[in-house]
Amino acid sequence: MHLYSLPMKRAILRPLLEKFSDPNQLPTKDQVVDLARRLADALDYDGDIDDLAEEALAIITTTMGEGVSLVDQDSHHDEQWVQKRGVAWTYLDAYEQHLLDLGWGRQVVHAIRASSTKILGHLQDPTCDGSWDRRGLVIGHVQSGKTASYLGLVAAAADAGYKFIVVIAGVHNALRRQTQERVDVGFVGRSSDPIRRVPIGVGQMPNYPHPVTLTTIYQDFSNTTASGSGWKINDFDKPIVLVIKKHVGVLESLYRWLGDMNAKGGKISDVPMLLIDDEADNASINTSRDEIDPTRTNRHIREILSLFAKSVYVGYTATPFANIFIDPDATYGEAQRELFPKDFIYSLEEPSNYFGPERVFLDDKSSDQILVAIDDAEVFLPLKHKQDHKVQALPPSLYRAIKQFVLIRAIRNLRGQADKHCSMMINVSRFVSVQKTVRDLVSLYVRDLQVEVKATYLIEGSDGVPMSSMAELREEFEYSFEDSGEKWETVKAALWEAVSAIDVVAINSKSDQALDYQASERSGVARTVIAVGGLSLSRGLTIEGLSVSYVYRNTRMYDTLMQMGRWFGYRFGYEDLSRIHLSRDSIDWYSHIAEATEELRQQIHQMRRDGLSPREFGLYVRAHPDQLLITATNKMRAGERIMVRQNLSGKLVETYTLPVSQQISEENNRLITELWKDLEKGDLISTGKGWIANRVPVPVIEAFIRRFKTHSDMATRKEAAIEYLRAISKSFPYGDVLLVSIRDNGEDKSVYKLGTQIRLKFTELGDDAVRLGKNRVASRGDEKLGLSPSIDVSKYKSDVDFRTARMSPLLMIHQLSIGGSAELQCVPAFGISFPPGDYRTEIEVVANRVWLERMIGATVDDVALEDDDD
Repeated sequence: MHLYSLPMKRAILRPLLEKFSDPNQLPTKDQVVDLARRLADALDYDGDIDDLAEEALAIITTTMGEGVSLVDQDSHHDEQWVQKRGVAWTYLDAYEQHLLDLGWGRQVVHAIRASSTKILGHLQDPTCDGSWDRRGLVIGHVQSGKTASYLGLVAAAADAGYKFIVVIAGVHNALRRQTQERVDVGFVGRSSDPIRRVPIGVGQMPNYPHPVTLTTIYQDFSNTTASGSGWKINDFDKPIVLVIKKHVGVLESLYRWLGDMNAKGGKISDVPMLLIDDEADNASINTSRDEIDPTRTNRHIREILSLFAKSVYVGYTATPFANIFIDPDATYGEAQRELFPKDFIYSLEEPSNYFGPERVFLDDKSSDQILVAIDDAEVFLPLKHKQDHKVQALPPSLYRAIKQFVLIRAIRNLRGQADKHCSMMINVSRFVSVQKTVRDLVSLYVRDLQVEVKATYLIEGSDGVPMSSMAELREEFEYSFEDSGEKWETVKAALWEAVSAIDVVAINSKSDQALDYQASERSGVARTVIAVGGLSLSRGLTIEGLSVSYVYRNTRMYDTLMQMGRWFGYRFGYEDLSRIHLSRDSIDWYSHIAEATEELRQQIHQMRRDGLSPREFGLYVRAHPDQLLITATNKMRAGERIMVRQNLSGKLVETYTLPVSQQISEENNRLITELWKDLEKGDLISTGKGWIANRVPVPVIEAFIRRFKTHSDMATRKEAAIEYLRAISKSFPYGDVLLVSIRDNGEDKSVYKLGTQIRLKFTELGDDAVRLGKNRVASRGDEKLGLSPSIDVSKYKSDVDFRTARMSPLLMIHQLSIGGSAELQCVPAFGISFPPGDYRTEIEVVANRVWLERMIGATVDDVALEDDDD
């Protein structure tokens, strides 16, 4: 699979994108195809014109917003200093042109530039006199282009006069090297590979003023190397950039070199410094049990900042929970103040073609196609296992995932994507020794597939031999990819080219193998790779062309779980083929976290409108109900109860764990009938999916919830909902009640019987309870039912948006049919949706360790073990 046609392809794409760059005059496909054909004829390009035109049209129509920020209203910071100074954009112009040359859409590139200069405005003007320091946080999306954003900020900051720039990459060498390569391409403009110090990326533009880098793709910063050179910061007239690993030894070396060579006992007063902390929620946060003694990583970052009289810290993350939990008032003597983003929080917008959590977990239609539940792995690869666990064989579901990968590579080749990388990720253990065994077993299976496919892919009828690999491949194709637009016979003929290219590698701290996609491109080959690993695959590392993911892990920590989602990103031309294999518990928790993160983003927008500050946002998030699951593991001991303060503004509280008891269901149904009769005394409005009653007094809603019998696991959530409803009743004396009903599923209004909603995805919790899939009762879109006709619901994309539009509490009552069990055919459940905007009302919630362990599905000690990954 050769990439030699890529330069010619780009030569056609550039004028296409330039010609149709006006967002107000979008072209038709015929117009794009016509111009593409004329350009191809002129350049003697023999590739597929339709595929090229589709790619160009997708790029042209992709949009991206600039983002929104919260700022400290009391800091008297001039956010317009960039415009007032009239900065000469040398590095930023070059970076923008570089992205355009790569074929990025003009609208997206302009949005990146706009957000970069906007974030720069939140930094201090580096020409300002005196001492100053600023702290900020940029919240992106997993695999959505955070690196592109901070490279834009680095370029803009260098133009403005920041002279010393440090980019702290992840905790693993693979990510630091990947980040160094991207900084070399997008900012330095010269390869840091000592063997080939050639101009690359932005450096290929005429008269580019190359910045200085003291790190290379092979070598992290070291005190010995830097001191031995005799260099000082002021020895260079160009900006200096370092890309370092988030490692205590490296941070100590940098601190010593800065202190010994540059500060000489004082502060570095004439060098404005910018520190970019990528994956800022990982290892940078003060997680020490004794909060007076911060962790060493956290302390060294603050000490490095304290050496400079003029410094800015900007954290980048897609999982900001831990950052917001930082105490905004904490200081530690000479190490200065904590890393809390006191000055600004900036939320980036994702491009319109982003393949993110909404599509994977929250959109029921797409998630049903993408997600595959792992039900058979425990016997082979238990969630809890030791370093010496012997893996005798792989789960059948993993063999199935590998077959899917082979089929996807073949289909992508047939779609004209043979020159694109295609990858599979396997993450089933945190132990390097187990990863190696899994890699070896996968390699054996792939070799067997290669032998059998080579021998039979051209033989007619070979797919009819029972138990053969070809028969299994055909069966999987017909089950999973029959709607791919390809016929089986065509795919079968392409199987050998697909399977023969597969390379199986282990990616971890002990491995000498690497996912070096750039090296493959230089040699003119697209990689087809199966990567087996653990945490090295879970943080920041971009896995190009990721098509199949197989993850069987037991973490419930928000940041770790979301960061394992390497499958988010951009899947042009193969989004419909992508498959993600997860345990049912993981699917539930990913869905929950996706929604919780979306709620946080929406609150940033709301708080911006209300003129609130990062500190107020931090206090709000510290009262987020999920903080019990995020932070309590570090606080709670056996038998201990803890009390926390919570704010449910903009939240949906549902009874997604349900009792398996006909008696309880009958009692709850009688309660629904009572309420329904009472609501009929007023106006019940049809929604097409049941009925809604508006302006129901809060005491009526509260009384229903209090009398509704839930499973014991839901007792804390139910009590919190009641307490919060009561706490906001002065501001919201009335709410709405929605009786959700499916007309064709047994609805009978004359006897007050709701039509059931069918739920096939659930987990049995012993003999007394079931937990609904995705920890969710309501269907997507239920919260828009009964909204005023004057509200344009097309503007809203999620239930969080509908909550904002409603602006009053909403009680939703459901009748569920769960699986095929006779006991679970008419099971009532409820959810209460709270409007956003009330950030100062808090309630007290008490929980114990038993409750926490039932909620997260693992013991507290098991969760803590996640820090020991490879």
